[in-house]
Amino acid sequence: SAGLTEEQKEFQKVALDFAAKEMAPHMAEWDEKEIFPVETMRKAAQLGFGGIYVKPDVGGSGLSRLDTSVIFEALSTGCTSTTAYMSIHNMCVWMIDTFGNEEQRRKFCPSLCSMEKFASYCLTEPGSGSDAASLLTSAQRKGDTYVLNGSKAFISGGGDTDVYVVMCRTGGPGPKGISCLVLEKGTPGLSFGKKEKKVGWNSQPTRAVIFEDCVVPVGNRLGAEGQGFNIAMKGLNGGRINIASCSLGAAHASVLLAQEHLTVRKQFGEPLANNQYLQFRLAEMATRLVAARLMVRNAARALQEGREDAAVLCSMAKLFATDECFAICNQALQMHGGYGYLKDYAVQQFVRDIRVHQILEGTNEVMRMIVARNLLQG
Repeated sequence: SAGLTEEQKEFQKVALDFAAKEMAPHMAEWDEKEIFPVETMRKAAQLGFGGIYVKPDVGGSGLSRLDTSVIFEALSTGCTSTTAYMSIHNMCVWMIDTFGNEEQRRKFCPSLCSMEKFASYCLTEPGSGSDAASLLTSAQRKGDTYVLNGSKAFISGGGDTDVYVVMCRTGGPGPKGISCLVLEKGTPGLSFGKKEKKVGWNSQPTRAVIFEDCVVPVGNRLGAEGQGFNIAMKGLNGGRINIASCSLGAAHASVLLAQEHLTVRKQFGEPLANNQYLQFRLAEMATRLVAARLMVRNAARALQEGREDAAVLCSMAKLFATDECFAICNQALQMHGGYGYLKDYAVQQFVRDIRVHQILEGTNEVMRMIVARNLLQG
């Protein structure tokens, strides 16, 4: 909590308490049984965590990006997978709040902020992952509707959620031909693929989302035609901070688990904590965690202030924090020895849940491309 205001420390305490009491005791069960913990998330929404950086007039908490990072880091200590879904949900509500008109904001945001309804973000396609501008899902305008055809892949919450923020092609090739539509579950022609079997992130379902002649009112388009790619990228800047924050929480929890294990586990007649090599590794883990946290919070402030370097700082923070935090969790597992590989021990779940953070919201290879391009353009 170093450097935080008293108010931010209070948000952090509330989120840590919720994570410890409402999430951590169920984390392993949600993972093993692949439970989407709807009621727990609705309890979190009662604390204001359903629309953290959404404006208060439509039910949001109106907090800053830094406040949001602090909250997601704290919640992630209780269940990284569930918190990561909540971060995606928050991003979707923010998109509607920021780019929607008054009618759209009032229609969608209140029920999403309360988590009475849940949202999914639909950008990735089977043939366009990192190259998002090449997406093929098409929306042809017919009078005051669009007819939507195509499919999206790896959609968090897909099939279990109520609102789908969809990037689709309304114009020619490239980013300028992309628009953003909001679809509701139950729309004729909207269907879902099989539930994917994943290494981690098992408390949130992942499916393909399929559109076959879905008729969507023009009134469900966010922003102007051709503005979709810009909306998607602005959303992802915040999404990168959010997912990096979830990584921080997993790493923080893993450092504490390692610290406890080194204290209680004995080998060669003394606690592992007396081994200088392990002391040094623990010190390195804590140091890298603090460095990553500072980077993420710096980027969150830049995004909140609308600074010119915000996008590149978000990319740097996502790259650094997700790489470093995975290494921290993995080292914590190693310190547990054979016990770390058992599902009775939480550390292995943090390793599995955090691994995908290096892939989504833009792969870490794409983050390197963004940073390099920024440097070489001067």
